[in-house]
Amino acid sequence: MDLRKIKKLIDLLEESNLAELEIKEGEEVVRLSRVPKNAAPVATAPAVAVAPVAVAAPPPVAAAAAEPAPSSPALPAGTVIKAPMVGTFYASATPGTPAFVKIGQQVKAGETLGIIEAMKMFNQIEAEVAGTVQAILVENGQPVEFDEPMFVIA
Repeated sequence: MDLRKIKKLIDLLEESNLAELEIKEGEEVVRLSRVPKNAAPVATAPAVAVAPVAVAAPPPVAAAAAEPAPSSPALPAGTVIKAPMVGTFYASATPGTPAFVKIGQQVKAGETLGIIEAMKMFNQIEAEVAGTVQAILVENGQPVEFDEPMFVIA
């Protein structure tokens, strides 16, 4: 399926009230789903899943909450750029070429910091603010999770 068609489908999904869209064209299938901007639906799903195991659920949550707390102060001050999706992070456009950014480099808002590959689609990660790259928290080829900190710009 053509990238332009997929972008048009994304635009249609954003303009509509649909939460999910699936298009089949021959053997190719494209499925788009919209995550509500409210965090409540995301929090509700795990709560329902762990409700039968209420005794086992709190310790992992407490452990998960305890882990980010020590690592958060280790981040330099500045704007944290987080992964907008799940995928594989790439620091450069092609293997063997220099990385888009390095620590200490000045960047402008909208400048490409890296790429996340998700379902054979390459998505540019752009700087949200202008400033200096203080930290690069992911390595080339590393899998990233949604909302995982990737860069710090101050």
